[in-house]
Amino acid sequence: MRKNISSGSPLEPKIGFSRAVRVDQHVSVAGTAPIPQEGGAAPEGCYAQTKLCFEISRTALEAAGASLEDVIRTRIMLTDINSWEEAARAHGEVFSDIRPVCTFVEVSRFIDPAWVVETEVDAVVT
Repeated sequence: MRKNISSGSPLEPKIGFSRAVRVDQHVSVAGTAPIPQEGGAAPEGCYAQTKLCFEISRTALEAAGASLEDVIRTRIMLTDINSWEEAARAHGEVFSDIRPVCTFVEVSRFIDPAWVVETEVDAVVT
């Protein structure tokens, strides 16, 4: 069983991707940028952007029949690895009790230069 989850982003059909995909018990959420639902610019700062990314991911997980508690892996991509502690603080606020495996990596840039972070999450619904 496969279920594609859309967030309504105009980039999804253009690029050919889904915000999330559920296959059986597994849910993967695509690289999630800090794009506010109402449009407009990303919030300022790595912490605020990371919190928004996880909120977008939470919405996608719920649309797939999963929750943050089902998350087993997170990936945090940063344009400046020196800001890892801000991203880690946001991650800890969301996942401190869940404690998925987590990877931080530095990347050269994102599509929008205002974005300083993107996240990915993988979940298994039990």
